[in-house]
Amino acid sequence: MLALIKNIKNLVGVESTPQLRKQGKEMSVLETIKDAYLVIEDGKIKAFGEMKTLAEQSFDREVDATGRMVFPTFCDSHTHLVYANSRELEFVDKIRGLSYEEIAKRGGGILNSAKATAAATEDELYEMARRRLEDVMRLGTGAIEIKSGYGLTTESELKLLRVIRRLKENSPVTIKSNFLGAHGIPLEYRGHQEDYVDLVINEMIPRVADEGLADFIDVFCDQGFFTVEDTARILEAGIRYGMKPKIHANEMAVSGGVQVGVKYGAISVDHLEQMGDAEIECLKGTETMPTILPGCAFFLNLPLSPARQMIDAGLPVAMASDYNPGTSPSNNMQLILSMACIRYRLTPEEAFNATTLNTAYAMGVSDILGSIAVGKKANFYITKPIPSYEYMPYAYGENKVERVFLNGVEI
Repeated sequence: MLALIKNIKNLVGVESTPQLRKQGKEMSVLETIKDAYLVIEDGKIKAFGEMKTLAEQSFDREVDATGRMVFPTFCDSHTHLVYANSRELEFVDKIRGLSYEEIAKRGGGILNSAKATAAATEDELYEMARRRLEDVMRLGTGAIEIKSGYGLTTESELKLLRVIRRLKENSPVTIKSNFLGAHGIPLEYRGHQEDYVDLVINEMIPRVADEGLADFIDVFCDQGFFTVEDTARILEAGIRYGMKPKIHANEMAVSGGVQVGVKYGAISVDHLEQMGDAEIECLKGTETMPTILPGCAFFLNLPLSPARQMIDAGLPVAMASDYNPGTSPSNNMQLILSMACIRYRLTPEEAFNATTLNTAYAMGVSDILGSIAVGKKANFYITKPIPSYEYMPYAYGENKVERVFLNGVEI
């Protein structure tokens, strides 16, 4: 099928020469075309340009975007979308002054979700996750990474990953799966967590690999969770089974998570609320994407990751939602875009690159997603009538998306 989106007020995020990521000063570059068209064929972008250059031809479908803008869909490279229960009672505990660590130590937090996950069937988890994924799409997200981690037993972790596989098979969204068995330490392993690490390495990872359930392997390397030594052992095992590393790093403290992530070639290190000069220097010249999670810092009142300092040092920066029931219960990447500007002082151009191309890179899909480029998947959204692309982060809390197209098809 050959389709045309015509009379686009502004086509944003175009690339004539596609890049896999943008870093440093490159992040301030956002190419646009006013009064534009976009041609789609067989689910991919075939051509784009100014309306006055559009050659006369027939199309199977035409969409008039007069007064509206077109953007590449968001790529959300860090979520925990498959879970069984919300955790609003812990939200109240936080209001009353308990820290995330304190809640976790008494069996709340991740362990709370693990208990509910164990009690839910795969079909129940799938139906809950499917509805959440539909909401995500309507807000303009076209690619998403989903982690396990609310299982913490072999069978529950496999159950979560099988749900993610079903979502992959039945959704137009591009989905990457991440095995996060090392997300928390079960109560029965407190005081001898090395035995749980052994379980992850010797039982969980081989089972996950045998069923081909995970693209990535992840570890929560932080104070009160898994040590650098634990993390290294788990990553080495995952790599042997063909899983690309990712890291939860430096949310609670400067944990060494950034350094161990870089050492093992992690595609991204995520959170980074606690960052020093050593961590920034460690990331320079590497292929690892530093990924900030503004929703988590907002919800937990954590320090802000030094995004401005990182970009000024020449690093790339990605920003994802961390959508999960305990520390970031929002699936809205439009809100993350706004937070990037309001709280982290990124320019709109930098914020768009941080939530599209660079998050696509953090998922390993920036060759096919994250920008408007010939040959890439036709994943884009058409806005409601808005005055400028700067309005997108400016009007926080307002849904500016009117229509979403994934693989060239309107959802």
